[in-house]
Amino acid sequence: MNTKRLWRLASLLTVMAMFVAACGAPAATPTAVPATEAPKPTEAPPTTAPETVGGFQIPATEAGKFNVAMVLIGPHDDGGWSQAHYEGLLEVEKNVPDTHVAYIEFVPEGADSEQVFRSLARKGFDLIIGTSFGYMDPMEVVAGEFPDSMFIHLTGFKTNGTNYGNLFGAMEVIKYIAGMLAGSRAKTDGNPKLGYMATFPIPEELRLGNAIALGMKRTCPECTMDVRWINTWHDPVIEKEGAASLFDAGAQVVFTGADTPAAGDVAQEKGKWGINYDHVGACKVERCLTTPYWTWGPVYSRIAAETKAGTYVPGYEYFDADAGGMGLYGFMEGQTPQPGVEGLPAADVQLVKDTLAAALAGKFTRFDVFKGPIFDNKGNQILADGVSLEQLDLDGFAAFGSPCKVCMYWWADGITAELPTP
Repeated sequence: MNTKRLWRLASLLTVMAMFVAACGAPAATPTAVPATEAPKPTEAPPTTAPETVGGFQIPATEAGKFNVAMVLIGPHDDGGWSQAHYEGLLEVEKNVPDTHVAYIEFVPEGADSEQVFRSLARKGFDLIIGTSFGYMDPMEVVAGEFPDSMFIHLTGFKTNGTNYGNLFGAMEVIKYIAGMLAGSRAKTDGNPKLGYMATFPIPEELRLGNAIALGMKRTCPECTMDVRWINTWHDPVIEKEGAASLFDAGAQVVFTGADTPAAGDVAQEKGKWGINYDHVGACKVERCLTTPYWTWGPVYSRIAAETKAGTYVPGYEYFDADAGGMGLYGFMEGQTPQPGVEGLPAADVQLVKDTLAAALAGKFTRFDVFKGPIFDNKGNQILADGVSLEQLDLDGFAAFGSPCKVCMYWWADGITAELPTP
């Protein structure tokens, strides 16, 4: 036989053997999994994988979850503004079932933030929260591109009424009460001078500064308040320099509108008093008199739950103290006043407590803080007796195109600084 015929014969024998095996062999039975080898649970893969865009790590979404992303101007553990928001975000994951949360920190305002918001929307995040004033316009642009995602912006004044809303709270109420405390402390120390370290010349900062001054006058009619503009939300070095400048100029108590606990830290060095901002844990030194702070958990949890259910309608949401979103450190339930409260006139401390209780009960609001008669620091009457500002006035500069009537471009009586250029 030649080679080709031998190959054909071998092939035929192989096929016959396979046929016999198939017909005569019993059917195979499945092999049982041993009792000691339980099947390993498999996790649902993420809808998307993390990626880097423009130097920022864009987090992944999770399949089957309601995905919430937060964008922070500073570090999530800054002891101030960003940390308060971050902790509120964690509460969302605890309080809203089947929710996944993620965050990106150190995102500058402007073009970088627009890129980050767009990347998060492309990833499929259902709710995106931007926590700085300068995110307003970039977020508005991206919201128009991604109608299936909800965008919430903090501290601004824009909304499209469909998937882009504005959110903030009436911290002016708590700052007003803190102003009472600061005025009492300065009066008691025999140095009736306060200082306010402001960030940027926007309505929010003038509103809060005016609230402090109005509260200050309740306990210390002779007190005055200077202002320093530091043009940053988060810069520990610049914030310390700003606080030191106010103390060196004679201030007995200094407030901050920025993110870090610099006012209290510098006060500790100078033997004066500082009032920090944003976070419940910001008063870490004895010379921190108090801290007006945010508790974003209840607010964010409600918004996330409503967005998930499809019932949230974005707009201009501006909550008062009775919403559970803010507090005054040392005066809330379970807290002990800071050492600087000791020795203050009992009537002043009681005024602080009574006004705070009324605010938390919804009986004292932002419209009570800004109720006439109110005069500016030039002697002009801003509001007649019994007349209150409207919400547009609290939020607006005419220079920004706001339809406000009175607006917020004025300094209250007792403030010694000139108005900034908006």
